[in-house]
Amino acid sequence: MTNVIACIDGSFLSEYVTDAAVWAANNIESPLTFLHSLEKSMTSNSDLSGSIGLGSREHLLAELTELDEKRAKLALEHGKEMLHKAKAHAEEQGAQNVSIMQRHGDLVDTLISLESSTKLVILGRNGSEHAMSANTIGSHIERAARALHHPILITVGEFKTPSNFMIAYDGREAADNAIARIAQSSLLKGLTCHMVMAGEDTPARKEKFARAQSILEAENFKVNASLIAGDIYPVLTQYRNENNIELMVMGAYAHSKVRQFFVGSNTSKMIIESDIPLLILR
Repeated sequence: MTNVIACIDGSFLSEYVTDAAVWAANNIESPLTFLHSLEKSMTSNSDLSGSIGLGSREHLLAELTELDEKRAKLALEHGKEMLHKAKAHAEEQGAQNVSIMQRHGDLVDTLISLESSTKLVILGRNGSEHAMSANTIGSHIERAARALHHPILITVGEFKTPSNFMIAYDGREAADNAIARIAQSSLLKGLTCHMVMAGEDTPARKEKFARAQSILEAENFKVNASLIAGDIYPVLTQYRNENNIELMVMGAYAHSKVRQFFVGSNTSKMIIESDIPLLILR
């Protein structure tokens, strides 16, 4: 059975990740697993043996080793406490079939190893090593988006159940795949869809746009479709602000201008500047 995997690390976003996870798991009727990854930086100091000096006594190294062991034990216990707290909160919010998981090692590597049993991953924009700021993103975000093959929901602040979502459409394969994924999934059912296409209003583009709209409407989505002249970034940003969009949905890694908008530095720009959750479809 495939799960919703919610990644928590004790940062201020962990509670918001939990709320988003409950919403998603209930919508798609999947088990919910909270994951805490004990990465090396959390459990050990750097190797100081070379800076102690040849004349120092061996007990200094022994004390450093003991300190690392204590640090690792505390990190383990703290992680378990976070997981149990998240599980209790999720169950209070109505989540069913909730489990917890603690792993040692890199978070993205752990998520890759769990892919066969994963339906959706939820990450906070900022990790525990980042301040509560809209000017940074966690180090795992882009790596996860490139490495994983299932959807990723990124929370950026307090999570509120969305009533609508927006998707950028450019008529290419990735956009069509994203439309198909939305139509086939129960995650976004019941939400108003704002489908926006930026650029030239040509007959061929209008035809593809209308076809994509009809796919969603056939699955009972209410679709507000807008083809707007202009460059992608200002068009999407202005539309999002003017229409009170509550969730941004995008297809990832196609060879198109929309790809350039979301990948690399543009991915970071979008996530950094966004004040709403972001759903990446693979």
